[in-house]
Amino acid sequence: MASLSQLRIRTRSLFPGLLLALTIAAAAKFLSEHYGAPVMLFALLIGMAFNFMADQQKTGEGIVFASKTVLRLGIVLLGARITLGDIAGIGTSGLLTVAGLMAATIGFGFVCARVFSRGWRFAVLTGGSVAICGASAALALAAVIPANDKTERNVLFTVVAVTTLSTIAMIIYPVLFGFAGLSDAQSGFLIGATVHDVAQVVGAGYSISTEAGDTATIVKLLRVTLLPVVLIIVALSVARKDSGFSHVRLPLFVVGFGGLTLANSAGLIPAPAATLLVDASSWFLVTAIAALGVRTNMKAMLDLGWRHVAVIVAETVFLLALAWAAVSVGLAGA
Repeated sequence: MASLSQLRIRTRSLFPGLLLALTIAAAAKFLSEHYGAPVMLFALLIGMAFNFMADQQKTGEGIVFASKTVLRLGIVLLGARITLGDIAGIGTSGLLTVAGLMAATIGFGFVCARVFSRGWRFAVLTGGSVAICGASAALALAAVIPANDKTERNVLFTVVAVTTLSTIAMIIYPVLFGFAGLSDAQSGFLIGATVHDVAQVVGAGYSISTEAGDTATIVKLLRVTLLPVVLIIVALSVARKDSGFSHVRLPLFVVGFGGLTLANSAGLIPAPAATLLVDASSWFLVTAIAALGVRTNMKAMLDLGWRHVAVIVAETVFLLALAWAAVSVGLAGA
């Protein structure tokens, strides 16, 4: 009975903050569906408008819970939208090319961070989000790397930046590739390999042709599929740096994400259930972003300065240049 009573008390303390985050998420979803703008961006901006609620006694605990625990649940459920079979058609050359592009971009993130006097955490966060899958990767990586006093604002900045750059790329890249005379397959590969967020990849690819859209989606899913691999590598690297491999413990949400991905790849999750889990993941992630927005002070974001912007723009341009070079020499998109 004591545990049941404690559960009720815990639920009461979390409910107001969770309700606030969920309400913001619902508003963001509505605006996104009706106006075509990225839902993550709406969730962030609306959440920031409620920053005064972050330190309120009634809502503070639930907001923290939404920004951490709900976030991890959302990342776990992301595995239901990934199957290893989706990448079979891209071929060994395409697979190696995409993996190489991702590794090079993350490595370049460390170079940029050093040039612009940013820390290694920011390098992992931005390099990983640009290389893999935008906002979702930023949230997943933030949950793996050790937090400090700058983590939350860096996460919010990264999500805003990659979402904004993805939207710009969705408009510009199809026109750019058309002027360059690239084939639909080449354009689709470049869009899938370089645009940060899934929704913008789909929008840009199918604006060219069905072939380009299909190719872009498969390449993008390949990048998303490699997210758990990157998370494990980062987790092991951080553990080694802090306490040696003898104390390595992968976060449970990483294990859950990987397990769900393997289960989905093996066909153990029925299609209706997978759709339900993916929808739930979307709601959880938007709710977590809304909560992070509430916890973010706009002045702190503005104080970050031009170096933060320079790092993520440089990473984006680097990835595009490298992918275009790979297509030009026939390594992918043939």
